[in-house]
Formats: sequence, C-alpha cells, structure tokens
Amino acid sequence: MKPLRKRLSWIVLASAAIMLVGWQAIAESNRVTFPSLEKLVHYTTVRRGNVTEHIMTTPEAIEAVKNGQPVPSGTHFVLVDYREGEVFRYFVMEKGAGWGGEYDERRRTGNWQFQWFKPDRTINMSENTARCQSCHQSQSGSEYLFTGYRIPRFNGTPIE
Repeated sequence: MKPLRKRLSWIVLASAAIMLVGWQAIAESNRVTFPSLEKLVHYTTVRRGNVTEHIMTTPEAIEAVKNGQPVPSGTHFVLVDYREGEVFRYFVMEKGAGWGGEYDERRRTGNWQFQWFKPDRTINMSENTARCQSCHQSQSGSEYLFTGYRIPRFNGTPIE
C-alpha cells in the first residue's frame, strides 16, 4: 500500500507543478509600439521610494479626458521608470480599435494593450504583461488608467 501511496503523492505533486507552469503568465509580444516621446506631454510624476515615474500621453488624450470623452484609439500612455536618476525601463499602454478582442474576457482591459521596454526601447520579454492587465482591470471606470484622475487638473505643469 505504501508504494502506491508514494507513487500517487508524486503524481499529485507533478500534476500540481505542471498546472502551475501552465498558469504562469509569461511575457508576450503584442501590438504595442514604442511612441515618439517628443510628441507626448508629461502630465504627472509619481514617486515611490527610490523610483520616480514620469507619465505622459498625447495632447489629444489630455483634451479627451478633460472633456469627459473616451481616450482616442491610437493613444499611447508612457510611464518612464527612473532609478537612481537613470531610465530603468518604460511601460507603454496603447489603445487600438478592437484590440481587446484579442484576449480572453478575463484578461481584457477595454482596447488597451501593455508592453514593457528596456532603456534602449526594445521590448523587454522578461516582463509579464498579463500582470499589467490584471492590475489595470481595477481601473475600468477610468479608462483603465491609474493617473487619469490627475489629467483634469493638468495645466501645463506635471501634477505630483
């Protein structure tokens, strides 16, 4: 009886490991492109310990939010993550018509897709974009933006 129980224990353990690996979200390529930063407006800064995040978007997105309109398709939001005064990475959200349909309902964030980029602006495939979607889903009432509430107060000087 003991050998069977031991074998079953190993089978259960192996099955659990396979399930965990199967559920593990990995980095993925998608439609997000790295935008021309010169065309974006720095509207807010968030500081967390030794991390400084400058967040920027298009002038059209700022006007849309200020006027209570949806953010237009084609819009980028970029978070520039600085550590010790140097760019550590970029986080880019891009909205595209119909892009949400490319994901299972459980991962969908409207028509937004997310991507991490290295300081040299190449895609960072070691980052987990599913985690981004999961977190931003909590902001469905504000265009999936954590800092969108700051935009109406933006008058040309980044809000802190």
